[in-house]
Amino acid sequence: MISKAAIPSFHALLVRDLRDPYFDPHWHFHPEYQLFVVLEGTGTRFVGDQVERFGPGDLVLTGPNLPHVWRSDEAYFARDSDLMTHGIVVYFRDDLLADPVLETQEGIMIKHLLDRSAHGLAFTGPTRDQVIPLLRALVQAEGFARMLGLLQILHTLALSDDVQVLSREGLGVALTSTDGERMERVLSYVMGRFTEPLRLADVAAVASMTPTAFCRYFKERTNKTLTQFIAELRIGYACKLLVEEDLSISQVSFECGYRTLSNFNRQFKAISGLTPSDYRRKYAAALVDVPPA
Repeated sequence: MISKAAIPSFHALLVRDLRDPYFDPHWHFHPEYQLFVVLEGTGTRFVGDQVERFGPGDLVLTGPNLPHVWRSDEAYFARDSDLMTHGIVVYFRDDLLADPVLETQEGIMIKHLLDRSAHGLAFTGPTRDQVIPLLRALVQAEGFARMLGLLQILHTLALSDDVQVLSREGLGVALTSTDGERMERVLSYVMGRFTEPLRLADVAAVASMTPTAFCRYFKERTNKTLTQFIAELRIGYACKLLVEEDLSISQVSFECGYRTLSNFNRQFKAISGLTPSDYRRKYAAALVDVPPA
């Protein structure tokens, strides 16, 4: 199902410390705000129509009913995998703060933060480094102390300039549980095979649609063509291999499904803004350092 209710009726917020072989792979939405940080694990993040790689330190606030999924890399789903993911998620309802509070001088910046979260907000830099320890502490807090801790976090986020708006102005489509199940099938199929040759007709068949109808459907929900989406998945995977594995650029190209090195180099530069060699030099020694507990 695409719609999920997260908070019991007698609570204003819910905090979960997630430690699993992979993150929930289902594309979904829910009526609560969600603040999520990745502490361990890599994959592809979908928020509204925005698609991007994620890794440790990924910190995102999503507003009510904004579709999202943190899809772990396929290696996490392998039967013999010993990989694990770790994240902290906070759900809170839109009535956590009453309107009179949000209209005060002290509360207006939090109101603006929550309004902007309708498109998804990713936080980086010093803000992320401040908030991650606060989220770790929130896991241990109880009762009213937990609510005060969340307010401190929201205040910190509201003051931040280290923020990126993720999704465009609405998806422009009405989302249903059937729609979510269809997109989930498509994402599972493509992400399990993106290093292989993929035919539009085969992907459309997974969605039970004609190729023409599927192209329109996919573009409306992701703001990308299927070809663009596959290319970004491949280059995202290439970035991971360049930093984490001792492979030549030619080997990385082959592992990501490219038949020619020249095509790989061209697409890598177009998507990442760097050549594979430059990317490796820049990021190999600069992996995200998640603030300690």
